[in-house]
Amino acid sequence: MDTLIEAPRKIRARPTRAQAEEAVRTLLAWTGDDPDREGLVGTPDRVVRAYEEFFEGYQDDPVALLERTFEETGNYNEMVVLRDIRLESHCEHHIIPLIGKAHVAYLPDRRVVGISKLARLVDVFAHRLQIQEKLTAQIADTIQSVLQPRGVAVVIDAAHQCMTTRGVHKPGVSMVTSRLLGEFETSESLRRQFFAMAGIGGV
Repeated sequence: MDTLIEAPRKIRARPTRAQAEEAVRTLLAWTGDDPDREGLVGTPDRVVRAYEEFFEGYQDDPVALLERTFEETGNYNEMVVLRDIRLESHCEHHIIPLIGKAHVAYLPDRRVVGISKLARLVDVFAHRLQIQEKLTAQIADTIQSVLQPRGVAVVIDAAHQCMTTRGVHKPGVSMVTSRLLGEFETSESLRRQFFAMAGIGGV
């Protein structure tokens, strides 16, 4: 199986919650503030709870999400498109949010999957430390590997706060990535149909 869709390898034992909270206290002190003052004394607990939500994707199996499929489709074999899926992730380089939309399509081959599972698949990979290029590939490759459709298309359009709130400080800039597999890669007409159905202009 493609390494992009395997569960993350565990390099070391997971630190305890107390160790995670102590790490936050260390960072607070590093900023020059007092982690014991009233406004910050509860911050380590709040940050760790937030991280549990931000990175809950490590606890889920993306392959298992797509394993339940339906074959009673009335011989439907046209494109299935989910557009404007809200996406919230964190850049693995700075642990700063990247926020945008994902557009996902596939061409069924005898079976389909519940559409909520596709949205959930986006969430599972987004709720891990990411770069957008890898995130796009992971979503597409997992759909292709598990469902084995005739084609898969994924486009992500996201703004990176590591670019807007630090560094070059360029608000209003978004990054667009795509992965096209199977018939979407070989057929220009299918690509155009997908872009039109997803509402992606200028492509």
